[in-house]
Amino acid sequence: METQWASMGAYLGAGIGAGLCAIGAGIGIGKLAGSAMEGIARQPEAMGDIRTNMILTAALIEGVALIGEVVALLLVLTK
Repeated sequence: METQWASMGAYLGAGIGAGLCAIGAGIGIGKLAGSAMEGIARQPEAMGDIRTNMILTAALIEGVALIGEVVALLLVLTK
């Protein structure tokens, strides 16, 4: 009985964790892109630098989200 509860908790925790990682990454990249567009609109001559920094930061945000998803997957696979 206890193993069944542990298994159910692992699946529930992994689902919630993976969902929060996806939501957090989506919100973060959305705010990043919005701010970058505002910066480009205010200072068009800095477009190249802003775009480069935006792409680098978006990749880092996605990397953190991917690590969170892997941890959630490991939680299920090592129950």
